[in-house]
Amino acid sequence: MTRSLQAVAYRHASVLESAAGGSRLGLETSRGATPAGVADHPRFFAGFLTSPQVAAAGLLAVADVAAARYYQPQLRASLDPVVTGNGDRLRFESFSGCGGVYARLDVLAPGLDGGPVGHGTTNVDVNNPLREALSRIGSDDPLHLRVGPEELTVTTLDGPVVEKKVPLPDRWLRGFAEAQVIAAGFDLRAELSADEAVRFLRGLPRAGGGRRAVGGPRWVVPVGRGLRPTTRPVPGAVCLPGPERLAALQRVLRHATALRVHGPAVTGGAAGATAAAWEVVLPGMRLTLTLSPDASRGFSGEGGVLDALATDEAAEDAELIAVLLAWEPRVDVADLAAASGLAPERVRAALVRLGTSGRVGYDTAEAAYFHRELPYDAERVERHNPRLRAARALVAAGAVALDGPVGTVTAEDGHLHRVRDAAGVLSCSCPWWARYRGGRGPCKHALAVRMVRRGTAAQRVPAAAAGGAR
Repeated sequence: MTRSLQAVAYRHASVLESAAGGSRLGLETSRGATPAGVADHPRFFAGFLTSPQVAAAGLLAVADVAAARYYQPQLRASLDPVVTGNGDRLRFESFSGCGGVYARLDVLAPGLDGGPVGHGTTNVDVNNPLREALSRIGSDDPLHLRVGPEELTVTTLDGPVVEKKVPLPDRWLRGFAEAQVIAAGFDLRAELSADEAVRFLRGLPRAGGGRRAVGGPRWVVPVGRGLRPTTRPVPGAVCLPGPERLAALQRVLRHATALRVHGPAVTGGAAGATAAAWEVVLPGMRLTLTLSPDASRGFSGEGGVLDALATDEAAEDAELIAVLLAWEPRVDVADLAAASGLAPERVRAALVRLGTSGRVGYDTAEAAYFHRELPYDAERVERHNPRLRAARALVAAGAVALDGPVGTVTAEDGHLHRVRDAAGVLSCSCPWWARYRGGRGPCKHALAVRMVRRGTAAQRVPAAAAGGAR
C-alpha cells in the first residue's frame, strides 16, 4: 500500500472561547485551493450558526469518522476533516481510516447567519480540546463561527505554530473518487419521520469489530412509515453492511427532522452487497454517511472510475470541464454540456475523471455534483493535466486578449493564435486544433481564452509548464 506523509500546518489550534453574548468558535484552516489560487490559510466564513448545538454535534460526528477505523479498530486513524466553501454553504467532509465510511456535514444557507461564504477547500483543525468544548455547547448559546484566520492581512513571522504530520494512503484519496462515482448511481429509497428515524437507528448494534455479518450482508426494506430488516435483497431494499458504522449518527439523532436512505436499484435475487448513503435532515443542515459494501472493504478498490481513467477522451474533456466548475455548490450536467459543447455522457465521464483527484463530490440529497479541490497531492493533479497547466501559464503571463467573440493568444514563440467562440463552442487557428477539430477537447489556447472569459484566476505554475503541452 502506497503512503505519503502529509504535513498539515495551522497558524493556531482551533478553539471554542467564551465571549460577551455567547461563544466564539474559531476553526483554523491549512493550505488550500481558492478561486485565486493556492492560499496558506484561506478564510471562508465569519458569522453566526442558527442552530449552534446541532452544528456542534454534526461537526463532532464528522470528526468521529475521521478518527475511526471500523475495520481492525485497534489501529488508530486521525485525519483532519476537509472544509469547502461553495458560496452559499459550508461542507465538512471526512473519511474513516479504514476507507469504508465517508461523512459529510452540509451547513446550508438557513444554518448560517452573517457574512458571505467564500469559495475554496482546505483542511480544518479539529483537536481533542475542541471536541470536548463542542460537546458542552448548550441549545440556547449563541455561537459565532469563524472558518479561517482572524485577520486575513496578518501574517506570522515565525510560521505556523501547529503542525501535524499524518500518513496519507493513496487509497484514501481514491476512496473520495470512488464514493462520489458510486453515490451518483443512488436514488432515494426511503424517508422516515424523526420518530421513526430515532427508533430505527437506536436499535442498530453499536459495535461489531469489523467482522462480516453471519449469513451475508444485512438488508432493510421500506414498510409503511419505517424500515424492516430482511435477509435478502428484495426489490426496493437497501443494503446495510456493518450497521455499527452508522454510530456517528447518534450524535445528531435528537435534532433530526427526518432520515433519508439512498441506494442503487435492487431487483431481487442473489445480488451482492452494495453501498448506501444515510442522510439525517437537521435544522439548516444535513449529515450524510455513505457506507462501502462491506465493513472490511474500503471504497478505494471498487473500480467505478476505471472506465473513465482508461480513455484519453475523458482526460482531455476533464481539462475543459475543470475550468467551467467555478466552485459551484450544484454542478448541473446539462449546463456543463451546453457550456462545453460536449455530450452529457462525456461530461459525466469527465466528472468521474476529476473525481479521481478529489475535484468533485456528489450530493445525494440534491442528486448533483459539487466542486471542491482536496488539499492533497495537488502536484499530481497538475502533472496529469499538462494542457490545463499550460493554459494557466498563458493567462498568468497576460497572453490573452479579448475582442468580442474572438480571443487572441500570444504563444511562447511569439505566434498569434485566434480563438473563436461560436455559441459556446471554441475553435482555434493553431495546428493542434486544425489536426483534431475539437475531437480531443480544446487546445491550451482555447482553454486560456475560456479561463479569461469566465474570470478564472491563474494559479502559479513552473515556468516550463507552458512549453510542455500541445
